[in-house]
Amino acid sequence: MSAVLNCPHCGNVSMELRELHGHELQTCPQCHGLWCDDGDLSTAIRNKNGMSDAYCIKQGFGETLDGHHYECHRCHVPMKQVHLLKDYHVTLDTCPTCSGIWVDGDEVSMVLAAPKLQDALEQLNAKVNTKSWLFQFLTRMPREYNIKPHRKPWMTWSLLLINTLIFFAYGFDEVSTDWVYTWFAVDSEPLLRGEHLWSLLSYQFLHGGIIHLVGNLYFLWIIGDNLEDALGPWKYLAAYLFCGVIAALVELLASQVSRGELLMVGASGSVAGLFGMYLIWFRHASITFMFVVWQKKLKPVWYFAIWAGINIFGLMSEDLSVAYWAHLGGLAAGLLVGVIWKEKVLAHNPLIQMLQRPEARIIR
Repeated sequence: MSAVLNCPHCGNVSMELRELHGHELQTCPQCHGLWCDDGDLSTAIRNKNGMSDAYCIKQGFGETLDGHHYECHRCHVPMKQVHLLKDYHVTLDTCPTCSGIWVDGDEVSMVLAAPKLQDALEQLNAKVNTKSWLFQFLTRMPREYNIKPHRKPWMTWSLLLINTLIFFAYGFDEVSTDWVYTWFAVDSEPLLRGEHLWSLLSYQFLHGGIIHLVGNLYFLWIIGDNLEDALGPWKYLAAYLFCGVIAALVELLASQVSRGELLMVGASGSVAGLFGMYLIWFRHASITFMFVVWQKKLKPVWYFAIWAGINIFGLMSEDLSVAYWAHLGGLAAGLLVGVIWKEKVLAHNPLIQMLQRPEARIIR
């Protein structure tokens, strides 16, 4: 490491040596910017991310920009501005003469996370292909493009298994179905008498048929893993059940205003709650929508806006076979949870927070 010099950003403020992931780098005590050689920074990034292979930060650089902010405080020549990555437009300053790199203080965390950002963006920006098109054309189910969870989603897997086992325990026998619905479905008559209150939870694990079951569990499978990873399994379960309860209460209220009776089963309201949280925390993700035969990756906000529009249209058509109010109530509950917990979730998941920034370029 060269002698300690002045900060390129602050002028006369002397840089201080700071140990960062196994290397001493020069840091400004005022703006917290970093000055380092590319080799030292690459090694710090490699150590930070636990990489076993060699890493060179310059190999991932994106576009070189016109103009400059700073002069190299070693060579006294204008520094070039470059994007950290092709699809992540944080700007670094590099000296064309020496191997010096300047990183502004508010960009240090993103630079240190460059390998993870690059991997995430490759997953997010993957193109739709014939296989995904054929799958959605035949099933009418979307594909999701999101980052891979860090831990196994055992709570999501448990919910999938429990829902499936419960349905197969009663779903093919009419007598068993009637008994299960009597005791565990959301039924307006006993609930309004203050009875069967447990049904606000138990109905979330019952389904009216194979298609109903598969539809709900598919969406739980594709988005539940990321939400569980962000929240942890027990908070995730609590949020899932809470949204299901709110969904049931909204449908119950709507039924009293309109038709007066309600018998409801299904995880749709709970899953709709997950939609709301997903929309708030995973804006960088994409979900495919099939416009007749054209498959398009959409932002979550657009995908779920279309989904909500379909539910509103269902309400207007007075179709009583689907619990549209429960869907919309669950979505609203999920949005509320998403907003309330957003700051904490992003603080505990810095990669998700970085991908929410405008510097991330998502290809859809």
